[in-house]
Amino acid sequence: MKSLVVKRSIVIGGHKTSVSLEHAFWQAFKEIANLRNMTLSELVVLIDAERNGNLSSAIRLFVLEFSRNQTEATARRDTTARPANAA
Repeated sequence: MKSLVVKRSIVIGGHKTSVSLEHAFWQAFKEIANLRNMTLSELVVLIDAERNGNLSSAIRLFVLEFSRNQTEATARRDTTARPANAA
């Protein structure tokens, strides 16, 4: 599966910068922003304030953490929904 890297310009605190992410990460990032009723720029500002490395890596880690949290929440919900004696 080929995932092309897409470069986009973003303004953070009045400064223009570019972010390079694979298409799948851009798609997931947009979905997260929509779920939070935020623009991509608003979400980038939050990530930028907390990051330790470069911005592209910080966004990838944010998307990964969001995905893991969603998976864990689904697993917990599935576990608590089953009766205790179910096999």
